[in-house]
Amino acid sequence: MHNKPLVTVICLCYNHADFVIEALESVLNQTYSNVELLVADDFSTDTSVKVIKNWLKEHPKIPFLVNKENLGNTKTFNKCLKLAKGEYIIDLAADDVLKIDCIANQLEGFKKTAYENVGLIYGNAELISENGNFINDYFKTDTNRKRLQSQPTGDIYIGLLNGNNNLCSISSLVKRAVFDSLNGYDENLAYEDYDFWIRASTIYNFDYVDKILVQKRVLKDSMYTLLTQKNNKKTRRFNYSTYLILQKAFKLNRTKEEFIAMLKRIHFEMTVAYKTRDFRLLLKYFFLELKVRSTILYK
Repeated sequence: MHNKPLVTVICLCYNHADFVIEALESVLNQTYSNVELLVADDFSTDTSVKVIKNWLKEHPKIPFLVNKENLGNTKTFNKCLKLAKGEYIIDLAADDVLKIDCIANQLEGFKKTAYENVGLIYGNAELISENGNFINDYFKTDTNRKRLQSQPTGDIYIGLLNGNNNLCSISSLVKRAVFDSLNGYDENLAYEDYDFWIRASTIYNFDYVDKILVQKRVLKDSMYTLLTQKNNKKTRRFNYSTYLILQKAFKLNRTKEEFIAMLKRIHFEMTVAYKTRDFRLLLKYFFLELKVRSTILYK
């Protein structure tokens, strides 16, 4: 790693006019200085574009991509990734905020890791309300804001499959080489992180920095609140993406242990499908389970 490697922060905005400036300022205010910022708006219907353009008057060298139609996070991110010059990449939502020493701590994690072939460093985050009030830490912490339980590191593929390994994607710093080797995000999916973790963990080790790196804003229409809503189109799209991710993981699996781990996640997703009254998805998981079980028998 170079002494001062370039870090590219890709900030994606969709209807976050009220929060985007705070996100952008958090990038410029980093204690680590060698940072490239790319901003994109995914055809917002609020005043996001106007707000960003007004802010850019004081920062005219920062590139700003404005979609002429709503492409979604995965496609918009990949467009920005083609322009990114950094050795490391941060995917920043326009309603989230980087702590002032976020990038410095992430890079320090890469320097100090005991693992070889580390592709991703992540840490903890604090959840905040729409008004910026503290809710709680993403991973439970003690009075010193240190993680109460040890966090998965190294080869975490099986843990990602069975759901035991819970990462904090919003606090991640990823080597550009990881994105290049995986051809970026899968543009067929409604969300990106779980698929990206699974594919990356088949090739790279992960490591954890026990610090609060990011503030994650929890909004009414955020993914956290959508996943268990009944008869909701966005909910169904998100949950169907998880099914597609597990189908892809089936092809990546090589050992009996990996297929057994996958069963646990399938059972969890079947429960979600039932609770959200998505019976078509439940049936798809039923057949996927049969496929996994038959594979286990011959391993």
